[in-house]
Amino acid sequence: MTTGTQAPIQLFYFPTPNGHKITIALEEMQLPYEIQLVDIRKGDQFKPAFLDISPNNRMPAIIDPNGPDDQPISIFESGAILQYLGRKTGLFYPQDERQRIEVEQWLMWQMGGFGPMLGQNHHFNRFAPEKIPYAINRYVDETKRLYGVLNQRLADRDYVAGEYSIADMAMIGWALSWEWQDISIAEYPHVNDWIERLKARPAVQRALAQKDKIMDL
Repeated sequence: MTTGTQAPIQLFYFPTPNGHKITIALEEMQLPYEIQLVDIRKGDQFKPAFLDISPNNRMPAIIDPNGPDDQPISIFESGAILQYLGRKTGLFYPQDERQRIEVEQWLMWQMGGFGPMLGQNHHFNRFAPEKIPYAINRYVDETKRLYGVLNQRLADRDYVAGEYSIADMAMIGWALSWEWQDISIAEYPHVNDWIERLKARPAVQRALAQKDKIMDL
C-alpha cells in the first residue's frame, strides 16, 4: 500500500471487479489507504455498521478522513468513488469539459452495462443453482455485444477515453474475468491488447495483489 502524510482512506473492500476499481485508483493516485475487509462470503455487507456507510449493502465504499473542508466523508458506489478520488487528486479525470465528458460517458457505460451484464453472466454461468439456458444465452450474448463495443472503441487508441483514466480503472477488473464469461478473448484483439497494457502497470499489479492477501486469510 502507498504511504503519505494524509490520514489513510478507509477502503471497505472484497476482491471483486468492483473492489479492484478502487484499489487500482488508490494505487495509481498514490493515496494512503487501509483495507477494511467486507467478507461477502460471510454476509458482512449486511451488518448495520457497514449499512451506515453503504445503504445499498454493496462494497466498495470509502471513508476519507480528509474530505471536503478537511472533514470526513463516506462514499458508496464505485463510480462515485472514482469521480471523487479523481477530483481530489486532479489525476486521471480531466478538468477540460470535453475530455471529462469522454471519461464520464465511458465510466457510465461501464456502470450501466459492462459491469451489470457481465455480473449477470457470472451469476447464471457460475453460481445459479439451476442452469437456465435462456438466461445464460441472454447474458452471454449481451457480454459479447459489449466486448464488441469496447473492441471497436480501442481499435485506434490505447485507452477508452484517450488518455488513461478512471474509466479504464472501472473496466479492467471485469475484463480480467473474461474466462468466466464464455467468450474467447482472441475474438477481441484490441481488448486483449488493452488488458495486457493495463496489467503491465505497476500500480495495477499492486492493486490486484490485494486479492491474494485477502483470499489467504
